[in-house]
Amino acid sequence: QLQLVESGGGLVQPGGSLRLSCAASGNFFSIYVMGWYRQAPGKRRELVATITGGGRTNYEDSVKGRFTISRDNAKKTVTLQMNSLKLEDTAVYYCNGKSPSIIDSWGQGTQVTVSS
Repeated sequence: QLQLVESGGGLVQPGGSLRLSCAASGNFFSIYVMGWYRQAPGKRRELVATITGGGRTNYEDSVKGRFTISRDNAKKTVTLQMNSLKLEDTAVYYCNGKSPSIIDSWGQGTQVTVSS
């Protein structure tokens, strides 16, 4: 399993940008599928974006064209660049690592608030 620590959340106005980072510790980082999930108050946790060790990405429809996920396998980091933020992007964002044996590792979460 990985140990994951997120950073970079905060308060931003609609249309603004934030960059979330996730630092991982543990072995075999490059074989994990890394992802970002989010959970808004009263809602279920949902997938935002994933990236394979080779860099193949997948995005939830509502963030396509606005969010970009990337990773640095040498530094064991995953980044979510969020642009054109909307009110509905407000949530706690969680970093996730999924091993080939489908064991999940989770970070503690970081709050993103989009408000005018």
